[in-house]
Amino acid sequence: FEISRPELKLAGVRIDAEQWSRSRMSYYTGLSIVSADTIVPASPEDTHPITGYPEGSWLNYVSWSPNGKHITFTTRSPGGTGDPPRGPLQLWIADATTGKARPLLGNRRLNTVFSSYEWIDDNTIVAAVLPEGVSSPPAKPPVPLGPKIQDNSNGKKSQNRTWTDLLKDEYDGDVFEYYGASELVTVNVNEDAEGHEGTPLAPPRMYTEVSASPAGEFIVACWLARPFSTAVPAGRFPVTIQLWTKRGNFVREIAALPLAEDIPIAFNSCRMGPRGVGWRDDRPAELSWIEAQDGGDPDVSVSPRDIVYTLDAHAAAAAATAGDGSSNGADLAPSVLATTDLRCGGVSWCDGDLALLYESWWKTRRSVVYTIAPDRRQEDKKVLFDRSYEDVYGDPGTPLSRRTSASTYILAKVDGKRQLLMVGTGASPEGNKPFLDLLDIDTKETTRLWQSSPPYLESLGSIMSDNNHDAPITLNGLKMLLSRESANEPPQTYLVEFSGTTAADKTEKQITNFPHPYPQLKDMQKEVLRYKRADGVDLTGTLYLPPGYEAKRDGPLPTILWAYPREYKSREAAGQMRRSPHQFSGIGSLSPTLWLARGYAVLDGPGFPIIAEGTEEPNDTYVEQLTASAEAAVKELVSRGVTDPERVSVGGHSYGAFMAANLLAHCPHLFSAAIARSGAYNRTLTPFGFQSEERTLWQAPETYIKMSPFMMADRITKPLLLIHGEEDNNTGTFPLQSERFYNALKGHGAPARLVLLPHEGHGYRARESVLHTLYEQDQWLETYAGYGRTDPDYVLASGDADSSTNSMSE
Repeated sequence: FEISRPELKLAGVRIDAEQWSRSRMSYYTGLSIVSADTIVPASPEDTHPITGYPEGSWLNYVSWSPNGKHITFTTRSPGGTGDPPRGPLQLWIADATTGKARPLLGNRRLNTVFSSYEWIDDNTIVAAVLPEGVSSPPAKPPVPLGPKIQDNSNGKKSQNRTWTDLLKDEYDGDVFEYYGASELVTVNVNEDAEGHEGTPLAPPRMYTEVSASPAGEFIVACWLARPFSTAVPAGRFPVTIQLWTKRGNFVREIAALPLAEDIPIAFNSCRMGPRGVGWRDDRPAELSWIEAQDGGDPDVSVSPRDIVYTLDAHAAAAAATAGDGSSNGADLAPSVLATTDLRCGGVSWCDGDLALLYESWWKTRRSVVYTIAPDRRQEDKKVLFDRSYEDVYGDPGTPLSRRTSASTYILAKVDGKRQLLMVGTGASPEGNKPFLDLLDIDTKETTRLWQSSPPYLESLGSIMSDNNHDAPITLNGLKMLLSRESANEPPQTYLVEFSGTTAADKTEKQITNFPHPYPQLKDMQKEVLRYKRADGVDLTGTLYLPPGYEAKRDGPLPTILWAYPREYKSREAAGQMRRSPHQFSGIGSLSPTLWLARGYAVLDGPGFPIIAEGTEEPNDTYVEQLTASAEAAVKELVSRGVTDPERVSVGGHSYGAFMAANLLAHCPHLFSAAIARSGAYNRTLTPFGFQSEERTLWQAPETYIKMSPFMMADRITKPLLLIHGEEDNNTGTFPLQSERFYNALKGHGAPARLVLLPHEGHGYRARESVLHTLYEQDQWLETYAGYGRTDPDYVLASGDADSSTNSMSE
């Protein structure tokens, strides 16, 4: 019943009006505290549940207080038979020692459409609540007030991709503002008595973010404002960003961004004005943000392209109250921290001596990381890494962070020196081998401290030896979380401690012991394949075979390829191994590996690279490269004796569905059937770009048409199953895409079936939808590319009549 609840679809946001929240939120059914040295799942004796809140409630927005003494969360009613009425979420707080919970804010409830609550300091929370005395929602006019008019008489160029759920008229705008508006209040979790409804901080607005400075002295508030638009989603509506004291006193306006309907569709485009506004993690109260100097248009040649600014909140507050009091702090100019000639991706903070500055460029896949000294801004930035981010073999890893006394995270210097701990996937021709390196910032030399080795896939995560926030991280005594898995064993977490400087000098303690989630497939066979495309490009894929299968004894199997094409700038990068033979194979509710239980072979994630080197455009040869990759995959499978060439099917979701339909159109000799879920098949309906295509339909009409399987409906003769959520809100994949494609196929006599799942979006969540999807897929493949084990009740068209059913399978 949760998936079928009514939704308001406004400005790209889906709202549950009864809850004043986003619709279809996931939830917890309970919370428990266990000691850090207890193996999870823990026994009842070692588990301390949170109690005191209404039994049966659904829980969301769980957060620790900065000092770890409290846990906050929200409750809501499931709304089922016998449950309390549904309504806005209620904020609760629990003592971490006793587990006893109590409500906060009295009778006031949260508005979580955009924001919820945030800890300001160890004792204070700022919360977004329903406005005081909120009235009924706007009433829809009984008759239209007039025509709907869109106007571009000024001739302004404004290109946008195919957004969904946009506002349609002024009434939609009124409803959007009604449900998006909240009032900010603060509450002291130690002093405010039960029933206290909080202290007003700021009047009702459409607050989207409220962020406290690390020391808790200032707040940055962000909200949406009119005029709204019927052409773009809420993320491009006018935005105001202001700096306040923790008591809500105005200090300075950081940004007043106008409506942004004209952001270019090219990658690396961005909004004009301050973006990425946030607090420095290593300072009590210093803001930073980025501003584009190219108008947000990557086609404009300018240097620098981006500037990173900082602003000390204390200095801004002092300026706001200086002199005759007429200043609002705007007279204090922000300080330039750094500039970039590519698009800036932000800063990772450490201290006044060290920070990392990131920039990248989509067209070349170039990524550059610099070191900068925030306290010595006159010094030039220095290149630390300059590489192609597609090259996974050359990936130096990501720096680890440590926790501070302000509960922020900064780069983890080792021994207080200019040395960082780097973790990476360790991609190699033999598969991923995650690593831990010690990187000397100045010499750029690395020392390998640890690396995963067969037969396990291990990876190191968070630093756990940072409890003393004033002490440096040291290699001797370094504690970290480690994840370990194998092809047949699910991931478990361990606490490891290094007592020296090598992997050999460490101890470990297991802290999770999860059982195998699907023991009936524990012995499935897995192999990472490497094979070549006809043009020499290296390809990979993961082959799964049913438990106990032997090719010589059992013969070739019906096989399904489940894939998703990806674009690359080089043949070398496209051919690199990006997986591990030792990775545990998680099986989701709609995973292709479920076909193992039906006796199929599965090639999961085979490479379908679309490569364009230099100034080439990848989609100009999309069809040729797609079919070449399919030919190589099927050839490899058949040569191994595991695949029956007469029973090969292909499938995919979203862009993978687009791929599957194209393969039926362009190489029907390879496949007996296909499954396409939630795809887009007519690229003329996405005229301002799609996926990685930056050109418009009018710039590359031949490419758009050639790539569209809708245009090849007359050439499709093999059976195609189309599945789509009726409420798909993903950009470009409207349900209309599947409906029109099905009609085109039917009009040319192609065997096809269209399944529209009620209430579902781009992915499928309801139990009924998941089970019915599995049933449809199973019966389709069994009928056309499997063993012929069909359900007598499976309805297929017969004669000239169109078969249509609203039934859902059991």
